Amino acid sequence: MTIKDKVVVITGASSGIGKATAEVLAKAGAHVVIGARRTDRLAEIANEFDDDQVSYQATDVTNRADVKALVDLAVSKFGKVDVLYNNAGLMPVSPLADLKVDEWEQMIDVNIKGVLYGIAAVLPVMIKQKHGHIITTDSVAGHVVHPGTAVYAGTKYAIQAIMDGLRQEQVDNHIRTTMISPGAVTTELYRTISDDTTREQIKKREETTGLAAEDVAHAVAYAIDQPEKVAINEILLRPVSQQT
Repeated sequence: MTIKDKVVVITGASSGIGKATAEVLAKAGAHVVIGARRTDRLAEIANEFDDDQVSYQATDVTNRADVKALVDLAVSKFGKVDVLYNNAGLMPVSPLADLKVDEWEQMIDVNIKGVLYGIAAVLPVMIKQKHGHIITTDSVAGHVVHPGTAVYAGTKYAIQAIMDGLRQEQVDNHIRTTMISPGAVTTELYRTISDDTTREQIKKREETTGLAAEDVAHAVAYAIDQPEKVAINEILLRPVSQQT
């Protein structure tokens, strides 16, 4: 497998898709450097593996210096970064008329600016290497808008533009890009929804019919585990029962 011995940096790695991906890739032989705000959760993941297999550092993706420090940790420890996985995200969905402006700003800070901070941190490293792979968690919401999801979907549509622009700009540097766009997944993402009724509805849907975080992790591994000349630019995956 081409995953073995690759150096992979993952944000939003303390739970859900990020945690599952870190474990899948580490078991496949990658050196994984994980970041999130909850370092106790990161330590639990790292303790499952040898010291050189999983490293971690406190990382708030809304803080550009934190994201750069996470990438710097990978470079200082392993001398390179093969893959950056921008996975951190929030989903406090609500109707626009509710005017939850603070939540809109949080989504923009994490879902868009957090991704841009990741790109800014790793792109100079990958350009110097003349290779690399930048992956970002997008969403089915980056393709379809429903009532109550306008701002969240807007952040995910933005990822489509950012990642495709990055792909086109970095062809000559052999930097691959991938968007992972899952539908309903059983994770803790529903906890970021402030409306009690909406939160419970989404929680029930995800727990009943959602994909497992490991399903998405295997999609990430598939994208990484391709020959260098092959770029899987997007993977869109839903539970079979999800219509839209």
